Amino acid sequence: MHAIIETGGKQYRVSEGDTLFIEKLDAESGGKVTFDRVLAIVNGETTHFGAPTVSGASVTGEVLKHGKTKKIIVYKMKPKKNYRRKQGHRQPYTQMKINQITV
Repeated sequence: MHAIIETGGKQYRVSEGDTLFIEKLDAESGGKVTFDRVLAIVNGETTHFGAPTVSGASVTGEVLKHGKTKKIIVYKMKPKKNYRRKQGHRQPYTQMKINQITV
C-alpha cells in the first residue's frame, strides 16, 4: 500500500517504512506528525483518488532529525557593468520515517 501526500508545497509517494526528506517542519526530533492532505491511496487493485483530498485518510510518521542540505552558490552577474554578487544557501529539511497509512 502506498499513498501520495502533500507537504511543503510538494507531493511525495510514500509507503509504510519509507524514510524521506521533506521541507522543514515545526516538530521535535522523535515526535509524531500526521499528514491529512492525502491526495491518493493505492492498495493493490483498489485506488482512491481525492478531489482534492481523500476524506478520512491520514499518514502518520516520526521525525528522525532536522538538518541542512549541501550548500549551493547563487551567483549573479551583469556583463560589462562590473556587477557581481555571490551568495550561498543551505535549505533546511526534516527527515521522516513513515509509520502508518490509514484510510
